Amino acid sequence: MRVVIGEDEALLRQGLALLLQQDGLDVVAVAANAAELEAAVDLHEPDVVITDIRMPPSFTDEGLVAAARIRRRRPSMPVVVLSQHVQRRYAEELIRDGGAGIGYLLKQRIADVRTFTADLRRVARGGTALDPDVVEIMVARARMLGGGVEALTPRQREVLALMAQGRSNGAIAAELGLSEKAIVQHTSNIYDMLGLAVDADDHRRVLAVIHYLTH
Repeated sequence: MRVVIGEDEALLRQGLALLLQQDGLDVVAVAANAAELEAAVDLHEPDVVITDIRMPPSFTDEGLVAAARIRRRRPSMPVVVLSQHVQRRYAEELIRDGGAGIGYLLKQRIADVRTFTADLRRVARGGTALDPDVVEIMVARARMLGGGVEALTPRQREVLALMAQGRSNGAIAAELGLSEKAIVQHTSNIYDMLGLAVDADDHRRVLAVIHYLTH
């Protein structure tokens, strides 16, 4: 899998590239700013793009803006955005178009290399990877605003949060120590409670859940 990295901090940029290479990914280019990132994507056409949100010159949201421009030019280009802190607004901006192949993760997740690279591969296949902390905030906000989430059981909220992160039924079952059949029943009940259409496609069900949580 070919990767382009956008990160202004040299140590993190090179460290991330090394970690990915050690896990079998091919880092074809690294970039220190948004302009370099977009040029590298145009040149190499990678399988997935990783970018920090805050990049030069203003260190606000240049990376996110670059990711949006890349997606406008190449709607099918998988993009994973990294953030130092939880920013629900940034996550919502990234996933608002409802397209496939989107990830929003906190930088602290990089330390768990296997989970991080598994998330990258899922996004590269057209899936979704949202940071658990971001999803927790979305679920808490949805509970506060009402609309159905507050009526879910604690277990159903656990399943909902894992669904929103992009996990499959099998992965959710393994995480919670339940059977996959039990997870199917939980997801069915969640769909009913939230008024969501049942969909066997993992990515489309994630988008449905995210849409609900962000609206």
